[in-house]
Amino acid sequence: MDEIVPEAVRGDTPHDGGVPVAPGAVLGYGGDPEHGQPTIYDVARAAGVSIASVSRVLNGRRNPLPDTRERVERAVADLGFIPDGAARALSVRIKEVVGVVIRRPEVTLSADGIFEDEETSLQFPDLINRGIEVAAQRRDYNLLVSSVGLGHDDTRRIFGLARKSDGLILHDRVLDEDQVGRLGRQVPVVTLAGVPMPGTVNVSSDNRAGMAELASHLVRDHGYRTLAYLGGHPDSPDNLARHAAFAGQVSADGARFVTGPAWQGNYTAAGGARVIENLLASGDSLPQAIACANDQTALGVVYALVRHGINVPGGVAVTGFDDIPVARHLHPQLTTVRQPITDLGAIAFETLYSMIADVARARADVILPTRLVRRESCGCPPNPTPLSVRQP
Repeated sequence: MDEIVPEAVRGDTPHDGGVPVAPGAVLGYGGDPEHGQPTIYDVARAAGVSIASVSRVLNGRRNPLPDTRERVERAVADLGFIPDGAARALSVRIKEVVGVVIRRPEVTLSADGIFEDEETSLQFPDLINRGIEVAAQRRDYNLLVSSVGLGHDDTRRIFGLARKSDGLILHDRVLDEDQVGRLGRQVPVVTLAGVPMPGTVNVSSDNRAGMAELASHLVRDHGYRTLAYLGGHPDSPDNLARHAAFAGQVSADGARFVTGPAWQGNYTAAGGARVIENLLASGDSLPQAIACANDQTALGVVYALVRHGINVPGGVAVTGFDDIPVARHLHPQLTTVRQPITDLGAIAFETLYSMIADVARARADVILPTRLVRRESCGCPPNPTPLSVRQP
């Protein structure tokens, strides 16, 4: 069954620093036939079908349903849509395939090898990809998923994937900025937690607000006076934003922020455990609270602390970011900053879909809201809500 195309949700200007969007929102863009030439996307919206269905009717492919053909042809007539060369080329080019590129972690094992299978359990990117997949299925699109490793030049492979796709969704920093810009001149590109730039659209969460709220909670509500941030990838925009917001708020609230090259976990549980092991082995004193760049890192931190007989939160408070499912089942339950992970994927796909439909229209970057989830690992009382129930 063909999908109804949603109304547009966009900012006043492209790349204006982000447009807050409620979790679960779906984005769509299209021209206005009353103020310019109607586009192929206007036809899809008027007919109440997907852009892929319009393409099939215009190009005579795959025997579209009679009802679909009638609705599209009626919309074409009502709008006065004339497929010019570009529109005809679009209908011929559409592959109904979107490429997704994820960043594959390099896992550093802890001493007992407890996290050796971590790279096969990438909870955060898996949840994003699930959001992309569900949204793609609604539009009759398929996904081509590829991974790239840290420190490897996979540029040629990513550009090859672009030739097989109608557009690409790039996870955190799989290409540098120049490469993303060059790719965006060839196909529509949406980045996740990337750097906003002309020619592409970036979808991310409000890292700064979430981390500032977390820092204030730890300092003002719990009274912690020494706090550290255990970071993700050094070149990750999300990591840099979270670090800056947390450090700034801790200092503004009059507490001491602990930092340095030793506090680098690279978004992995093994990395978080390694940081704690190294600090304890060096004889350095631990801060009263450790805010981790993501929940995956926090799992390793909690594991290492408990392994050395340090109670969480009695000895050291630990927090995360993301609210992946395991955060609610960890003991103690993990205080974290929740971002709408699957919505990031769904909105990334819908944004890319709209770009494929109307490549000429400017679009704004998207910022989704975050919120603090208070649980036991920071010193809050146990949550009486059943673990199987996730609150909105």
